[in-house]
Amino acid sequence: MTESPRVPSRDEAWALLCAQTPTEALRKHALAVEAVMRHFAPRYGGDPEVWGAVGLVHDLDYDLHPDEHCRHTPGLLAAAGWPEPLIRAVLSHGWGTCTDVEPLSEMERVLFAVDELTGLIAATALVRPSRSLLDTTVASVRKKWKTARFAAGVNRALIERGAERLGVSVDDLIAETLAGMQPAAAALGLAGDPGATGAEA
Repeated sequence: MTESPRVPSRDEAWALLCAQTPTEALRKHALAVEAVMRHFAPRYGGDPEVWGAVGLVHDLDYDLHPDEHCRHTPGLLAAAGWPEPLIRAVLSHGWGTCTDVEPLSEMERVLFAVDELTGLIAATALVRPSRSLLDTTVASVRKKWKTARFAAGVNRALIERGAERLGVSVDDLIAETLAGMQPAAAALGLAGDPGATGAEA
């Protein structure tokens, strides 16, 4: 009987991420994607530990090598003992932008779909009076979606492509991604003050 490949622990994945990612903002993005991947995993019969680990390290080489994103990641993960299927999953999030690894498995398709979206949701939360994910809604994200200059670095077309490949609407994808991020609001610095009032930016 073939032994299943070893899955790196969450502590190992975090240590690897921190060693390659000095920027707090990118670490928080990694935590956001990890939380969302863990949220989605049971819906597709996946292991939240595996899905979360892939989400945590998906941008492993971006901080130190932004112009060579995903080129250094395979070697870093292989050296750390990550199995090839998980390395492939990590690379699939860059399909069409920095890799030719098409997201095929459910884990890969979810990662591809939510990566950019977590950034848009976080940016939306930051301009709310509460500065909190906890009272951010699909409608508030959609409102910001329509303003091209808001979170201009977020590729809306990639999110739409990801939703289509998952067979869900963009609104449903936003709702589930938001639901995945909300339990991690404190770790992301986005717990804010849901009781705050004022005009939304």
